[in-house]
Amino acid sequence: MKEIIVDVSLKQIRVALLENQQLAEIYIEMDHYKRVVGNIYKGRVTNVLPGMQAAFVDMGLEKNGFLYVKDAVPYSQGKKGVPIKDVVKNGEEIVVQVTKEPMGTKGARVTTHLTLPGRYLVLMPGTNYVGISRRIEKEDERERLRKIIEQIRPQNVGIIIRTAGEGKEEKEIKDDLKFLLKLWQKIDKEKKLGFAPRVIYKDMDLLHRTVRDLFTQDIDRFVINDKEKYKSILELVELIDPNLKDRVKYLNIDMNIFDHYKIESMISDAIARKVWLKSGGYLVIDQTEALTVIDVNTGKYVGSLDLEDTITKTNKEAAQEIAKQLKLRDIGGIIIVDFIDMNHEDTQKEVLEILQKALLKDRTKTNVLGITQLGLVEMTRKKIRGRISSIMQKQCPYCEGTGRILSEYIVMQKIEKEVKRIAIHTNSEGVLVEVSPTLEKILSTDAKGFIIELEDLTNIKIFIQKNIQVHDDEYVVKTMGKIEKIQNMLKE
Repeated sequence: MKEIIVDVSLKQIRVALLENQQLAEIYIEMDHYKRVVGNIYKGRVTNVLPGMQAAFVDMGLEKNGFLYVKDAVPYSQGKKGVPIKDVVKNGEEIVVQVTKEPMGTKGARVTTHLTLPGRYLVLMPGTNYVGISRRIEKEDERERLRKIIEQIRPQNVGIIIRTAGEGKEEKEIKDDLKFLLKLWQKIDKEKKLGFAPRVIYKDMDLLHRTVRDLFTQDIDRFVINDKEKYKSILELVELIDPNLKDRVKYLNIDMNIFDHYKIESMISDAIARKVWLKSGGYLVIDQTEALTVIDVNTGKYVGSLDLEDTITKTNKEAAQEIAKQLKLRDIGGIIIVDFIDMNHEDTQKEVLEILQKALLKDRTKTNVLGITQLGLVEMTRKKIRGRISSIMQKQCPYCEGTGRILSEYIVMQKIEKEVKRIAIHTNSEGVLVEVSPTLEKILSTDAKGFIIELEDLTNIKIFIQKNIQVHDDEYVVKTMGKIEKIQNMLKE
């Protein structure tokens, strides 16, 4: 059972993918956060670094993009042994696409090898490459799709068949290619106009990407809590896969849709440092900018036979959970796993096989390198965007960065849900909410429109009062009721 659940709020959209009612993936897009992966820019090379075989590109963003030599060499020239100074020059205008979000102190990773994803295909202008998703396993189906592509593919345009293309007829694939070719013609024309730096193509927003990339035949239901967005999704689904229209549902309920599906508690677990296993063992996940370390512990699990049996069962269960957590938290880069010490080589091999098999469900590329002499499992996972914790949390001002708390925008969302609940279940005209000085400043300046929108939506007057005793990740509903009563309280 697979479901996509969408929560639309005033300042953010959240998309949860559930597998058998368990959270498998979570995506969050906030108004103040501008996603750039997939966007195409006309930029200017600002600095060529022969020693690093790379260059920096000004795209008009806060930080310059980082262009590595293998991402700069045209397909026709090959990619080996070409110095970066022979590929790009300082001051040169260049068209690049973002492949990795800016993270921490680093700018976005960019490439000159443009790709345009559609429903069933990925277009690769400037190459003649033909590829098929590795998730399409049947050889006769792969051959059928390859023949279709070879017949319809224009010269100097590469194509990759996505997993969603499996079983699709030639007409559906042709229509997708036609759409992508039109999009490419528009981008090709746009890149010749205007001066750098400027954006020339923006990828779809979260909702439309979800329909394009996640909403396939194996999804049983697509549920959303916003009527207008529900209508726009139906229109898009009608265009790309009408057979899925009946699976899109609008859910109009009084409570938070994520609470209804018990997703809120699962999101809290997804940013927790400790993850409990069903057996009583647990994982500890520590993340740094350079790598992620996962420690496996037996915890409360004592087993029933002997120590070796307890260790083996805990490690096997941990291997399954680690694959799930990497996908859920969107952890990328270098990952080190410290399984409980295993004495037998056969046991080590068995645990590694379980881990590798579980990782096959992950759409993001992973590579398990094996066990080191210290008994640590080394692996890598492609890093495309920030971890879920970096989106939902910020550095804690109370512990000087040693811990993390909820960001103000998540607290605002909680306030929104609470005011909506008060509007539904009480006759209150107004509500007095105490927040930290930091959040009060945001609500009175940058996010002032949020309160106005929420008041219009709920027909409740909202009074915000700062309180130095309220932490940044908290709020307190001080009182509710008649507006006159709250105004008198504020005068005291």
